[in-house]
Amino acid sequence: MKRILSLFFLCGALAGPARAQPSTTGPMPAPVTDFATDARRTAYLARANEVLQWYVDSIKPGDPATFGSGQIAAKLARHEDAATVSARVIELMSGPQSQDMFWMFPWTAISFLGRDQLSPAAKAAIRDAWRTYFPMRGDTENHWAMYYTSLYLMTELHPGEPAASWFNGKSSAENNAEARAYLIHWMDLATTIGQGEFNPTHYIGEYAIPMLYLATWARDPEMKIRGHMKLDWLLADLAENTLNGVLRGPNARTDDTSVIQRWMALSSYFSWQCFGNTPPPAGYGGFGIWFAAAAANYEVPEVIFRLANDRSEDYLQHDLKRSRRRWRYSDVLMAPVYKTNYMRHDYAVGSYQGGLVDPIQTHVWDVTWAVPDPRGVHNTMFSAHPYASARVMQTYFTELPDHMLELLASQGKPSYDVPDKILGGSPYEHVFQDLDTVIALYDIPEGTRFPRINGFFSKDLVNVTEDKSGWIFAQGGNTYLAYRPLAPFHWEHLLGYKSLPSPSGYKWERVDLGEKGDKLLVSPHLKNGTIVQAASASEFKSFDAFKAAVVALPLEFKLEPVPTVRLKSLRGHEIVCTFGQAPQVDGRQIDYTKWKLFEGPHLNAGKGSRKLTITEGKLERVLDFNTLTITDRVKP
Repeated sequence: MKRILSLFFLCGALAGPARAQPSTTGPMPAPVTDFATDARRTAYLARANEVLQWYVDSIKPGDPATFGSGQIAAKLARHEDAATVSARVIELMSGPQSQDMFWMFPWTAISFLGRDQLSPAAKAAIRDAWRTYFPMRGDTENHWAMYYTSLYLMTELHPGEPAASWFNGKSSAENNAEARAYLIHWMDLATTIGQGEFNPTHYIGEYAIPMLYLATWARDPEMKIRGHMKLDWLLADLAENTLNGVLRGPNARTDDTSVIQRWMALSSYFSWQCFGNTPPPAGYGGFGIWFAAAAANYEVPEVIFRLANDRSEDYLQHDLKRSRRRWRYSDVLMAPVYKTNYMRHDYAVGSYQGGLVDPIQTHVWDVTWAVPDPRGVHNTMFSAHPYASARVMQTYFTELPDHMLELLASQGKPSYDVPDKILGGSPYEHVFQDLDTVIALYDIPEGTRFPRINGFFSKDLVNVTEDKSGWIFAQGGNTYLAYRPLAPFHWEHLLGYKSLPSPSGYKWERVDLGEKGDKLLVSPHLKNGTIVQAASASEFKSFDAFKAAVVALPLEFKLEPVPTVRLKSLRGHEIVCTFGQAPQVDGRQIDYTKWKLFEGPHLNAGKGSRKLTITEGKLERVLDFNTLTITDRVKP
């Protein structure tokens, strides 16, 4: 259940005040104008070297706490101080190990980076730790990707060794076969019915880094090309879903910070590193060092790079994903997720159909607007039902249920069981999106914990106006926004979370920023709904003209017996949406069963096809997992 993670372990603790990071605190990256291969490659390597240099510079003589695994990886990647690094490796390996699969992939990287640099004693110390320390496999898709990639590579590095030499009592051959089989199975799932942890703001690192390692260090040519192709696949998905480098919703998994400050996520490191179009977060997202250490072994395909940087034309993308695996209380092992992404120059709108995908960290829908600099900006709008349930937790996790809810806060997920949360899905939420119109309907049974809807209104909105028509108008950047609650509401301050030192795990303090902070539109009614319409400011003569246009839109709704909306959108589409029924647009019923794995101008793949075509302008790249081939072509 918990994300077994310590940034101090992964990156090495940095004693003293935080050190400046050139790209994190510097100016916004300039828009990319030079797409030449040499220019892109030079800039990409310079960004990776910035990360390595920052980690090397963070080491303080005489302070071992500043010389952790991240610093070791940086020095090995730069081929520096092999003797000093070897001594530090031996020192670290002499103590107890922890962090399970989060221990495995850093030390896998160090093992390969140090093959020709570490002393025999240092290499032997690492190898023995794989005998004496028993890392757990974990219980999530990203855990297994890290665990099995690490196990696969380490058993290739140490082939033919007996069961007694490995922590789990299996031989190199047995571990290698198990790891290989799982990785192929996972790739098969992702390329036929969709990624489970899709659009993850943080967990993208737990997929991209292992795939980079496979592509770099796997001896088996099949696994090497699989790693390369899956990394291309992941980055194409990231590129298509980012607005100026910032990943927005929906997200199978995000967190309480990134759901409102969209830039503040590990995904922004990958946009910076691979696409150069947004600053990296502090510490390069914590995991950035583990990509940077091997980044020179990968070249971002030009078609993906251009896709990430070109927002000159609007586009609509429909994708098929899947839910987290369900272990009980469900007749469906992995439910289908129907994801919509509408991208414009000034804003982006994204959603899936509602319901439970991940029980804790799902984000179902939002409108996110472009800003000149995303750092510190809460450039998003959405609503959510703050659902919490021990039974649902048992559906998705195999741990003993007695203390599931109360343990979540100590495991870094403080908002799950609070009424003002804005993170998470609900079985009582039904969402439909048509271009830049979103309708979210809620039908909450009596007795449900937290019978209310929370609408997020950012501190960065301007011209917030409650109109007598029932619409609430606002402006974010160059985006006009209209928000229509379907039931009475009141306003609350959105309380933040401050992490407190604790030897036994996370502890949290709620923080009220008052009128300077974000606000919640709270509607405490079981039958409920939200409509949001977005538009570019350039489409209207004035903000008042936008308001008048929205107020004039034909709108009918009722909440009994179930919420129903009939709306004509700004785009002229007649939308009918009823909770629990298939939505209609212009008299045509939406048939989700016909959705492809990817369908849009840039990403296309049939369900079950194992074949993705990436398109940007005249460039195309085809990733075919049936033949394990990559084909680049130029359209006439």
